[in-house]
Amino acid sequence: MQNKTNFRDVFYISDGTAITAETLGHAVLGQFSLDLQQTTLPFVESTERAKQVKNLINQSNEKYDIQPLVFYSMVIPEIKQIIEQANALFYDVLKVLVEPLERDLAIKATPQLQRSHSINKDSASYHNRIAAIEYTLAHDDGISLNHLEQADIILLGVSRCGKTPTSLYLAMQCGLRAVNYPFIADDMSALKLPKAIEPYRFKTFGLTIDIERLVAIRNERLADSHYASPEQCQDELQKVEAMFRREAIPYLNTSSLSVEEISTRLLSMSGLKRKMC
Repeated sequence: MQNKTNFRDVFYISDGTAITAETLGHAVLGQFSLDLQQTTLPFVESTERAKQVKNLINQSNEKYDIQPLVFYSMVIPEIKQIIEQANALFYDVLKVLVEPLERDLAIKATPQLQRSHSINKDSASYHNRIAAIEYTLAHDDGISLNHLEQADIILLGVSRCGKTPTSLYLAMQCGLRAVNYPFIADDMSALKLPKAIEPYRFKTFGLTIDIERLVAIRNERLADSHYASPEQCQDELQKVEAMFRREAIPYLNTSSLSVEEISTRLLSMSGLKRKMC
């Protein structure tokens, strides 16, 4: 049984993507010292699915004998009503902002289902996002170093330091074309920027990570391997960070940061702006 003094089961629920509920929930819960078990449930759009979600919440309450926390953004009234019947503590992430805006603007909000109305598939921002995702996938993990002139940002670092999730977040949420290139063990004897990247060094940013965190992540992938050994991780990190300093490449430690935080800091460091409305 979890320690009730700081444990909470948390649900992020939406009839859309649940990104809003999840992002705001993370931001708020980050202010508290809690042991969290988190579940994200997007596209809850039918009464049948709503009942399933309600049952999941009630099962959590019965299992841990403590009300779970539910952060939700719902615009379908009948779906919202079903979920609110669960035994939980509810936080409507839209209501806390919509009601003050209605009052201040003297305009009544007209809620729209996110998936149906928030993205115009004929808009330039939508097509830019798709192009950015396709470009980023084609340039993931050093697959290709072609067409780097089209890149908005190039991420460098050792294997498993957070380059791929950050690149995909930048593409999906910011509409940016991201390249990520891993330095591997074979590079360590003569570590330098690849020739293809050299002309675009002004686009490069490094990611690094604490040794202990890297060892843990690599052991999840290849347990008890040389690749995951503390000695190998330390050697790679020291040499890559030394190269970042030698080449004057700005870099960021990702150990305690979420992908949202990494991306936001990179945007600030680079001066890049989101390319989506």
